[in-house]
Amino acid sequence: MIKDPEDCMTMADVRAGVDKVDEALVSLLARRFGYMAAAARIKSDRAQVRDETRKAQVIANAQRKARDAGIPEPLVAALWETLVESSISYETVLFDQKSMTSA
Repeated sequence: MIKDPEDCMTMADVRAGVDKVDEALVSLLARRFGYMAAAARIKSDRAQVRDETRKAQVIANAQRKARDAGIPEPLVAALWETLVESSISYETVLFDQKSMTSA
């Protein structure tokens, strides 16, 4: 059984909890990247892949949720910057693949 952080008494407890959270995060990332694949499929123009307004909105949303959760906003902003840029890169590759197969 995985313990809540406040119930951990050993490093083994902590590591088991971290490993379980990491597993869940990877599953969530797979779902998020699935949405990037859907975006690449839906968008009709490569210029639509990068949307700086949406990027700023996503990062600001994450910062607000970090603040509400009591975790460091700058850290979350940096993580989301990397996540969003990686998502844009992934979507661009998929968009280009789609364009090559339909040409």
